[in-house]
Amino acid sequence: MDPVEDEFGELFNSRLEAGIRAVVILESLRPLHADVSEMVLFDHVVVHASDLGGPPSLHAKIPERRGELLVRRRLVEAGLELMRRCHLLEKATDDNGFVWRASDDAASYVELLESPYSRHLKHCATWLAEEINTRTKPGFSAFARQTLGDWTESFSYRGG
Repeated sequence: MDPVEDEFGELFNSRLEAGIRAVVILESLRPLHADVSEMVLFDHVVVHASDLGGPPSLHAKIPERRGELLVRRRLVEAGLELMRRCHLLEKATDDNGFVWRASDDAASYVELLESPYSRHLKHCATWLAEEINTRTKPGFSAFARQTLGDWTESFSYRGG
């Protein structure tokens, strides 16, 4: 078996895929940081950007895509932690708890991503960063809640 698959499993919907998206998103947001709840939202928005008036979505428009918000948190958390171990993300604290930000190595890594999917991911992440810079993070979250429905409960930690 492939050693990468042994370590990371299938690529689609894996912690590696979520981690790569997190690095690209946080690098686009630099110097801003984000907590896990924000990263869950940002990951969903980058994957389904057209749902919020952005560029064409990275993934297909499946009918129940809003339900992904219910299961995305653990995947995003695993991806963030994986990229921290790869020194591409940093976990820090602020007045509200733990936050994530791109490391100094993230820009070089993101620049190396050249596949059509990666270029499109970077385009979606740039669009997201522009929206957040225009609306602010709370303003963007309110806009997303209005557009996608109230997903706040999807981001609450339930232990386990």
